[in-house]
Amino acid sequence: MTITKISPLAPDTFPKIPEIGGVWMATSATGIKYKDRDDLLLMVFSPDTDFAGLFTKSATAAVSVHLTKKVIANNQGRCLLVNAGNANAFTGEKGDSSALSVLSMLSTISGLPLNTMMMASTGVIGEYLNDDLICAHLETLWKSKGTANWYQAASAIKTTDTFAKASIQTVECSNGTVHIGAIAKGSGMIAPDMATMLGFIVTDAKIGKSLLQEMLFETNKKSFNSITVDSDTSTSDMVLLAATGASKVVIQSRSANANKFKSALQKVMTDLAHQIVKDGEGASKFITVNVLGAISDESAHKIAKSIANSPLVKTAIAGEDANWGRIVMAVGKAGEPALRDKLTIKIGGVLVAENGQKSEKYAESMVYNHMKSRNILIDVDLKIRDGTATVWTCDLTHDYITINADYRS
Repeated sequence: MTITKISPLAPDTFPKIPEIGGVWMATSATGIKYKDRDDLLLMVFSPDTDFAGLFTKSATAAVSVHLTKKVIANNQGRCLLVNAGNANAFTGEKGDSSALSVLSMLSTISGLPLNTMMMASTGVIGEYLNDDLICAHLETLWKSKGTANWYQAASAIKTTDTFAKASIQTVECSNGTVHIGAIAKGSGMIAPDMATMLGFIVTDAKIGKSLLQEMLFETNKKSFNSITVDSDTSTSDMVLLAATGASKVVIQSRSANANKFKSALQKVMTDLAHQIVKDGEGASKFITVNVLGAISDESAHKIAKSIANSPLVKTAIAGEDANWGRIVMAVGKAGEPALRDKLTIKIGGVLVAENGQKSEKYAESMVYNHMKSRNILIDVDLKIRDGTATVWTCDLTHDYITINADYRS
């Protein structure tokens, strides 16, 4: 289906991302699924680029995940081809052959080795990829590398997304200035397992693969691994981080510059994670779930996810109903330690439950205006130990059903 209604939670503007040295982009319209829009993105990287990557743990991962994972492991990436509209997942040997056919032709056209070709595919699962259609565009795509800007790149990888997603940070290091530019796509089937959606992050800093992977892993925990829209994990999820080194600014492990860079990377990834939730299919409210006082951070994360994934919690919020009993239910079903008479629940900063029952001072009129707002805050304090976690999600509306019922049409 064609998505025409932009999420009410969408950012007002697309960020201004400067050209980042060491990467060249081009887009094309193949018509694989979508009409009158670009659906193919090529990113070409300089020879000395270092890579890090995180990938879905799905047992039915797409062939693009397996192929790209090998390239990232060997740190040999030169080209990344992204197609939207077809996930090329669960398509057997024919799907494997289609992906290899596309990458082989790109290798031939570019003159670069086949083992430096990466691919990401997103869209309908179980439908064969029309490799001939993609191959017909590769020569023109290669010749036009460097002509696409970040907005065009972000737009080309959308599926049910209602807006293009990107983020930018500038880092002032002691030895120079570096940039971090990133794009992502994701709207439904968002419940991360190692990564989520498709995300491509590029910096002109010079960072070795080991440190790059460490930074990506750590920042992923509190960004893409802390969001959910519908509790489903895609077959095609990946997040790639490329350091081209074009700025000549070298960032070493355990340095002040490394700390600055990691902090900026966290901001980029959290920003993109929030944008994905705000573009959740049919979303009308952005929900923050904070869990405090758990026996561990891991336990807090599981409880926060239980709340954020609960259809009953999400539909109540869609209906602007402060049904805090559903939060109690979600805490209880998480399978983690929680004591009825210790935990407290707040909505919009208002204490609604304590001592194993509704707070004596609480009245629903106190959260009426908060439930009408676009941003909803839920705080649960278990008061057991010091484990904490934050998870972001969105509400569940009738539009979610409409979008997914008509997804293949």
